[in-house]
Amino acid sequence: MTTRHLVVSYDVSDDRKRARLAKFLLGYCGRVQKSVFEGEVAERRLEPLRRGAGKRIDQTVDSIRIYMLCQRCQAATEIIGTGVYVERGDEGFIV
Repeated sequence: MTTRHLVVSYDVSDDRKRARLAKFLLGYCGRVQKSVFEGEVAERRLEPLRRGAGKRIDQTVDSIRIYMLCQRCQAATEIIGTGVYVERGDEGFIV
């Protein structure tokens, strides 16, 4: 199974839509900041993630960004402050 390492961020103005989007994204990635999620997602789950996320926002005022990171980019990720790195464990990803 092929996977992609994603970073998903969003800017959603409505509290209810923001909460629904966050809950939806937790089914795909781990939360690393209030509006940022990160983790490995199977290729076959990318399109459902895109569609589902898009349905949960008002696309005229809100935005979602999905960054796909290569292994070199993942290794070059730097955290300053209290953030945590997302690591691959035997049974998935650890945030």
